Amino acid sequence: MKVTFIKTSIFILLSLILSACSTGAFNDLFSNYNQQMREVKQAQQQGNFQQAISLIPSRNSGDSSYNLHLLEKARLAFLATDIEQSKTDFEQVYQLIQQDQLSAKIELSRGVENVAAIMSNDNATRYDIPFYEQSMLHTYQALNYLAQKNLSGALVEVRRANLVQDQALKNNANNILKNQEKMSAQGLNISKFDSQYPTMNNAIGNVKNGFQNAYTFYLSALLYEAAGQRNDAYIDYKKALEIYPNNSYIQQDVWRLANNLSMSADISLLKTTLPDTIISKNNPLDKKNNGQVIVITENGIVAAKQEIALNLPIFTRHNQMRFYSVALPSYQNYLTSYSPLSLQYQGKRYQSQEIVRLQSLAAKQLKDDLPAMVTRQIVRLVAKEELRQQLSRNNGELGNLFASIYNLATEKADTRSWSTLPDSIHIMRLNLPVGEHNITLNINGLNQQVEILVNPDRITLIKLTAIGTFHHYQTYNL
Repeated sequence: MKVTFIKTSIFILLSLILSACSTGAFNDLFSNYNQQMREVKQAQQQGNFQQAISLIPSRNSGDSSYNLHLLEKARLAFLATDIEQSKTDFEQVYQLIQQDQLSAKIELSRGVENVAAIMSNDNATRYDIPFYEQSMLHTYQALNYLAQKNLSGALVEVRRANLVQDQALKNNANNILKNQEKMSAQGLNISKFDSQYPTMNNAIGNVKNGFQNAYTFYLSALLYEAAGQRNDAYIDYKKALEIYPNNSYIQQDVWRLANNLSMSADISLLKTTLPDTIISKNNPLDKKNNGQVIVITENGIVAAKQEIALNLPIFTRHNQMRFYSVALPSYQNYLTSYSPLSLQYQGKRYQSQEIVRLQSLAAKQLKDDLPAMVTRQIVRLVAKEELRQQLSRNNGELGNLFASIYNLATEKADTRSWSTLPDSIHIMRLNLPVGEHNITLNINGLNQQVEILVNPDRITLIKLTAIGTFHHYQTYNL
């Protein structure tokens, strides 16, 4: 009777602890991030951005997910056109990234976090902001500066975004290989693991890696053009084209600047690679009577990571092979379809084209990170099993029960990601006569009236957000 009472008491105590921890870092050990953000995303879906901000779980600067907390806040403040707050939060995240990279104490601090993670789960470790999220951070910060008519500040941000992608390209191949080798060293065959893990191939699509973002390069090129730095603009248009080679708007910009800059070698090569419909469009812009209008459309909200469970063969410290249930993150294996934005002007119909699918970048990044995640999971499970056996030897059935309940409660996948980002981003470009215009953009079957001012030989940028039935636009005269 006494043993039963103690067992019941331990179970009730643990249940109370779990139910009481609804916010903060401790809650991350027992509740998936996507669950914590569900109400936030529902409010975002309805266009209630201030409400969404108020629903974000509170964090302090010592929490492992504090940087992610700031990213979510900054993105929602951006959508709510609270530019100053958005700028402040994004800048703080950037400073945290810089401190993380430069601090001499980083290895020590990570060591403490890794000890906590071994006894719980990956949510105890500091959130490492993936490169694609870092580039989007600087992209939104650039748009914040544009909203304040600060082109030089925006240029600083797009340069930072490009540096992020350059660094990612250098590190990518080596990191993937090292992580796969560590996973193999733990006795787990990569091909066998891949056969059990749900495929994300449809979600990944044709992206080569999880960090090269044609949208950031395209925005960078636009800003360089606006600043009169056409050579820099040409370089970034070409980078965007390398990532999204079938986007006809990028093709047109590369072809246009190649001719304007008299890039004879590139022109010869482009004639063999670009469609004839692009090559034939070599009509220079009438700088006196026209301006360029670019529409950037953000569609939807990126999907959250989901938790899955796999039974994997793992060797204990006594070299005994046992099957353990492992919690891992995964993405849905499909992409949401979005209708292109369309515009009718002087009898001609224009349609937007996708320039980045953030869902694909996220899925590819996760796939590349999986070997490292699984390796940590194996180390964690072996350590937890060792602890359970020790508690069982020293405290009998009660120790075994306590360890088993704790292990079960803390076996949670790390589903953290910047979950308020858009899913897909489209672009459209056209020339319009100088002056004020009231144009009609059709998105998802609904019309959006947009008032713009077109200046001679200048760029007018329209940034349109389309989340469900919520539409909002901002204009920038560059």
